[in-house]
Amino acid sequence: MAEITLENVTYVYGKGAPYEMRALDDVSLTFRPGEVTGLIGHTGSGKSTLVQMLNGLLKPDSGRVLLDGKDIWADPKKIQEIRFRVGLVMQYPEYQLFDETVEADIGFGPKNMGMEPEKIKQAVARAAQFAGLSPELLSKSPFDLSGGQKRRAALAGVMAMEPDVLVLDEPAAGLDPGGRREILGRIRKYQQESGANVIIVSHSMEDMALYCDRVLVMENGKLVMSGTPAEVFSRAEKLIAVGLDVPQITRVARALREVGVDIGLDIYTVKFAAQRLLSGRITHES
Repeated sequence: MAEITLENVTYVYGKGAPYEMRALDDVSLTFRPGEVTGLIGHTGSGKSTLVQMLNGLLKPDSGRVLLDGKDIWADPKKIQEIRFRVGLVMQYPEYQLFDETVEADIGFGPKNMGMEPEKIKQAVARAAQFAGLSPELLSKSPFDLSGGQKRRAALAGVMAMEPDVLVLDEPAAGLDPGGRREILGRIRKYQQESGANVIIVSHSMEDMALYCDRVLVMENGKLVMSGTPAEVFSRAEKLIAVGLDVPQITRVARALREVGVDIGLDIYTVKFAAQRLLSGRITHES
């Protein structure tokens, strides 16, 4: 599976105009295969611009984007091949759906890749099942689907291409708690079974804590923090200072410390808190 790296990437919107804005400012980072990486930051921090760099929707003003060590813009004529390998599910899935049926929509990518019809059919069925779309929905118009079903269809359309890197911008936005758990659980399962490099952008700190191996924090176009969920969420003051939050259970752990019961500030899931409590690793302060 593929590794993708940004080397000193800068991108400016409205270059030379009065409203010029530096969306990415000399960013260097690596997304590794076999991991789910979470990308967080307040609105305008550069997250969405960054993920659009990964499959060539945007081109850096300076710096390079490397896929397995090769500059994706070395040959602009081959950028379509990069998009087959780096699949991007945008924040608003209705903008990615356009074909007459859900089946045709999911099969659009594999068809463009030159797959044979029978293999396309298999890829569509496999991706639809994994995304949680029932077979009877495949003959419907994608515009007749509910919001949650559209999100699943957009995800299936990217997964059908079996990309080496799967990038998801707010994949569970607008879903109820059960829907969030289902779709993010399916994405996590896909990563574990395929070994793919998965990148998730989200405003939900709980999602980042539950489903990610590593969390990156963006602020004003720069990478300001990187680490495991425990490492990142233990720095609550820094996160709050850049306009973010921490998981609710992390807030509980901090509140407990203030009243003299210290279970640690590296608590980021309820399961982790329960394990800490049951282990007896608790400090009582008088």
